[in-house]
Formats: sequence, structure tokens, C-alpha cells
Amino acid sequence: MTQTPDKSETPDPEIADCGTVCREGLTVYFDGSCALCSTEIRYYSARAGEALRFVDVADSAVGPEPDLPRAAALKRLHVRQPDGTLVSGAQAFIAIWSQVPGWRWLARLARLPGVAWWLERAYRAFLPVRPALSRLARALGARPMRKP
Repeated sequence: MTQTPDKSETPDPEIADCGTVCREGLTVYFDGSCALCSTEIRYYSARAGEALRFVDVADSAVGPEPDLPRAAALKRLHVRQPDGTLVSGAQAFIAIWSQVPGWRWLARLARLPGVAWWLERAYRAFLPVRPALSRLARALGARPMRKP
């Protein structure tokens, strides 16, 4: 997106139209049925422009990739780098932050020795409570991109 979104309503990002893998920029695989995840993806989409492509793995029309089954993609955030490398969890967030203006400093900080390790532990602790947080986000007005 090139326009600054209205603060009251951020539009859904354009979902990747280059299949499930884009060789330009990062490809972000996310759970569009999760209201919390969708809110975060809308935020990144509004700020990162063309640097990020999005693939909603909750969409049954999206075919699985050999190295990323749908079940795995729905459980954790994944990012495919332009060279084809697939990263997930904290490494996926670090890759995203490196492309989002205003968040690049956090990507640099996260690359310091030991920081990514702690971020991964925090992400793993978050994953079991993600469904409850997504329900809370929905109750507070967040909307998923896809019906669960």
C-alpha cells in the first residue's frame, strides 16, 4: 500500500498474486482466521509497501508448499526470504521488522547475540495463549480476514 490508511479502519493487505512464493521481497504466511494475526498483518501491510507479500494460509485455495504444510503454517508465523529460505517464529518477525519503517531498529536489536533466542522463547510461550488472545481481540472489535 502506498497511502497512509485511515486510523479507524485499516484495509486488508493485498494477498500475494504471484502464487504462494514471491521472489521479490519477503513472503509472509499468516493465519487469516486469527483476528489478532490479521490485525498485525494489516499493520505491517500498511507500512511496508511492496517489501512484504502476504499469503493467507487459512484460505483453503492456497496450496501447501513441500516445505511448509498448511498445519505447520497455521501454528506459527513463517516468512520466505527472496532466496527461498523459510524462517519461522522470532526469525520471521525479525525479517518482517527489517522491512517495516519504524521497526528496523528492533530488527537490528534482535540480531544482537542471544536476543533472538529470548524472542523465540517468548514467542513459544505466546503460542498456546494465541487462540484466547485472538478471541479477546475479536471481542474488542478486531476482525479476521477469513472466517474461522
